[in-house]
Amino acid sequence: MMKARVLLVVTGFAVGLGWSAPAAAQGAATPPARQVADDVDLDLVPLQPDFTVVALPTALRLPRYKSSFRVTHRFGRPLGDGSFGDLAADFFGLDSGAQIGLEYRFGLTRGTQVGIHRTSNRTIEFFAERDLMQERDGRPVNMAFLAAIDGTNNFHDSYSPALGVVVSRTLPRIGTVFLQPIWVNNANPLPSALVDDNNTFLLGVGTRLRVRPTVYLVGEIIPRVAGHDPGVSQASFGLEKRAGGHVFQLNFSNGIGTTMGQIARGGTAKDDWYLGFNISRKFF
Repeated sequence: MMKARVLLVVTGFAVGLGWSAPAAAQGAATPPARQVADDVDLDLVPLQPDFTVVALPTALRLPRYKSSFRVTHRFGRPLGDGSFGDLAADFFGLDSGAQIGLEYRFGLTRGTQVGIHRTSNRTIEFFAERDLMQERDGRPVNMAFLAAIDGTNNFHDSYSPALGVVVSRTLPRIGTVFLQPIWVNNANPLPSALVDDNNTFLLGVGTRLRVRPTVYLVGEIIPRVAGHDPGVSQASFGLEKRAGGHVFQLNFSNGIGTTMGQIARGGTAKDDWYLGFNISRKFF
């Protein structure tokens, strides 16, 4: 009786192995299918690697649920102020104070990104950008709709809403050019009763030229073609390097504005140029 039970257990175990091994082998040979979404927004765009030129936005799409962070830094000492010895003594402006901006943007839906930008003079800007068309879809240009509003004193005073369109066109193996008509309200920080014109219409023009596989020359000028236009039109140029998800940019500007309201108020003077830099990081 005992031998019969042992024989029965061994036989059952062997049969179980005989059935389970083929099943396991079959499962290993045909793993369950995985569906991976093919999101083209995740692909690198070598001729348009960042979401801004210097201060102006680009039409680069941010993938859904992904994000990006940027630091802007503008030293406050004009490079042409004083003699070369004075400039060297101030370590070419690096010893001076600076206006620093911190920015975070998030891909809300496919083709829609929102963000916040705060500068160290306590100005806060909220912005949103909606994609309208892309060259990769056979269209002649990239185009996006831009809406923004900034407020001084940590968004408690002097609000400046802005509406505009970001248009860009890539030049194969060369770079990208940008044209951006933007309307800014309340560009003059003085009370409306004391000013003749409180709106400004900007026409931003910019370019990013690829000089090496990961090195670019950038430049932009943002003339005020109508409305309130104190000072000079803000202009910037610089050199940048892409390293993985980072973009490092060294720039020179005749103004320190990085929000739409600040840009609408213009630069300080034609001879006043400020050293600055941008650092951005994509999280995808």
